[in-house]
Amino acid sequence: MERLFKDLEAPPLSYGAVVFNKEKLIQVLEEINNLGNLTSIKNRIIALKKIVRFPKSDREGLLNIVPNGDTVSLRRDVLTSELNQILEARTLERAKYYIKRLTNSVQKVKTSKINDINLHRWKEYDEIITDSLWIFDKRDTSGAHIGWYWGNFIPQIPHQMMLRYTKRGDWVLDPFVGSGTTLIECRRLGRNGIGIELNPDVAQKADVSVKKEYNKYNVTTEIITDDSRTVDIKAILDKYRIEQVQLLIMHPPYHDIIKFSKDERDLSNAKNTKEFLKMFGEVVDNTTPFLEKGRYFVLVIGDKYSKGEWIPLGFYCMQEVLKRGYLLKSIIVKNFEETRGKRNQKELWRYRALAGGFYIFKHEYIMLFKKK
Repeated sequence: MERLFKDLEAPPLSYGAVVFNKEKLIQVLEEINNLGNLTSIKNRIIALKKIVRFPKSDREGLLNIVPNGDTVSLRRDVLTSELNQILEARTLERAKYYIKRLTNSVQKVKTSKINDINLHRWKEYDEIITDSLWIFDKRDTSGAHIGWYWGNFIPQIPHQMMLRYTKRGDWVLDPFVGSGTTLIECRRLGRNGIGIELNPDVAQKADVSVKKEYNKYNVTTEIITDDSRTVDIKAILDKYRIEQVQLLIMHPPYHDIIKFSKDERDLSNAKNTKEFLKMFGEVVDNTTPFLEKGRYFVLVIGDKYSKGEWIPLGFYCMQEVLKRGYLLKSIIVKNFEETRGKRNQKELWRYRALAGGFYIFKHEYIMLFKKK
């Protein structure tokens, strides 16, 4: 049996899916689970594993798809890993535990209130990051994503946050929509999105970009040109007959690192850090009532230098949010190797760091809060 087990390890696995007759697969798994001998169970699992690798070897009709019959699609590599775990079990009880777990993944769906992740099949979600350090080689530039806007954040951030903290059809609010990155991801993932942008020229250009992204799920995406501190959010939501949103994403200016406009209402034109934090707090105050209780607020923010002093802007903003009764869930550190300002000036920045006694910024924070 051990030799057969090894023989089935070649050829290499693909990430493709295997589509089963759902009723038949459940029946076979239940038959295997009812066996009272560990060796008998492993023999049946080896036969099932062979079908996964070599579909033409199917003698049990597991891959026979009948008209109007229920099917289940399982990722080949994950399924093989589950079968291997059963084969490696040393006791009958442990083998039956793994078989029951596999049966549940075929038969049942277990999701939470806040996302569509099926926890019975959690191993299939490789794309979703759960670590607190994010390192990306480059920003996603596929589809409508283009890096035309100074200070825009990488699409991978709203992508990850929507997968973790929204369901399809939920509503997302971005009070600093900028180039429309969040709304483009809303279209890709089937979330409704509302963005607010102070600068009318940026808002118009962002609207064009967002509309270039294919709206596969026919969701709503709208950009409002207004001040996020004072805009009537209730009136905006009333238009869509909703009272609250399920995710709040903010990527405000990092104070005056980049001057986005000459508008005095622009946070990048705040006279000092204290005024910046006051203005930022006003945005939080204006949006918080419209975030559903128990849902999440994502703040993407970085620090800054001023006159040779490190200003911990991210943590100052974190404190402003916590004053409003939010619960801090996570602080993620994201590496940003290539910013537009430093892309071709690495040697210059290294010289400045050596001469000025400081370290070069290569990170920003993704702070995750939950509304109580």
